[in-house]
Order: sequence, then structure tokens, then C-alpha cells
Amino acid sequence: MQSPVHITFRDMAPSPSLSEHVKKRAAKLDTFFDRIQTCRVVVANPNKHPSRGPQYHCRIDLHVPGKDFSFSRSPAEAREDAHAAVDDVFSDAERALEGLADLLRADTKMHLKPPYGIVAKLFPDRGYGFIVDDADGHEVYFHEHSVLDAQFDRIEVGTAVRYAEEEGDKGPQASTVHRLGDTRREGLSRPSARR
Repeated sequence: MQSPVHITFRDMAPSPSLSEHVKKRAAKLDTFFDRIQTCRVVVANPNKHPSRGPQYHCRIDLHVPGKDFSFSRSPAEAREDAHAAVDDVFSDAERALEGLADLLRADTKMHLKPPYGIVAKLFPDRGYGFIVDDADGHEVYFHEHSVLDAQFDRIEVGTAVRYAEEEGDKGPQASTVHRLGDTRREGLSRPSARR
């Protein structure tokens, strides 16, 4: 957490053990979402009716980049134990932050562009070739069976491709290769064959 948790006690005396419990639960939130900027926790015992005993409530206000969250339970869900009231609301916060992290990961994956490259070396009689990645120039092996739509015979040196890379037994290899029309690029340095 980028800043310390702020704890407020309302209608009750401050409790060192409860403060420590809140701090531990707040620190755990970072395992669900590590970009929390502020965390404010209010623990309250607003019940003044002596026959019913204490009824504790907890509220958590979080600020993450671009969004504010507030978590609390209804008065009907008040707990007789303050630690239990804190745990209930922190569990709700953990679920929400985990969901936010999942959404951000999915959104990031959707915006990642697949790698592009140029076929730099081709061995049609052996059914394989090498792609040079556009971003950093590293070499990626591909087999004719990884070329989509059975278009291996339409690939030649200089053909632009989009591909999915994975680690093979002998280094980077393309699990799928998509030919990008008849686009050709000239002037690439030709890598030496490694296989």
C-alpha cells in the first residue's frame, strides 16, 4: 500500500489490538490489488441501547488510480464482535479488488498487439523457416503446420506475418503463423540457420 491505513474509532474507545487487526487486513489487500493509494477504515459502535449489547460496524474507503470504493454492511449485519465486523467488510473489499485486478488484466491482454515479423529464411523442402521479429529483431522458428489456413506454400522470404510465440525445445518458436497478404519487405539482414 502506497500510504498507511488511517483508522478512526467512532462511539467507542480506540483499541490497540483492533488497530493491529485492521492494519494486517489492510496490508493483505495489496495481494489482491497492489495500486491502492489510500485506505481509510472507520470502526463504530453506534448502538446506545444497553439491553442489546454492542453492535459493531465497519466501513472501508479505498482510492485506487481513477476510482474510489466504499465498503460497509447494513445495520442488520452488525456484529457483536468488532474483529468479526472488520473481517466481514475486508472480505468484501478483497473480492472487489480481485475482480478489478482481473478486469484490468483482461483489458491489458485485449490491447496487447500480437508480435509481427518478416520471414527471413525459408526451407520449403524441409517445411520450416525463420521469422525476424519487428520489435526487437530476435529470430523465431516456425514449422509449416503452424501456418494458418494451410498457406505455407504462399509464404516466401520477405512475407510479413503475425504470429504467436512460445518457448520450444531449441528456443523461440511460433505456435501459429498468420500470413499478412502479399506484403513483402526487403533489405532485412538474413539470420543464419540455427537448426
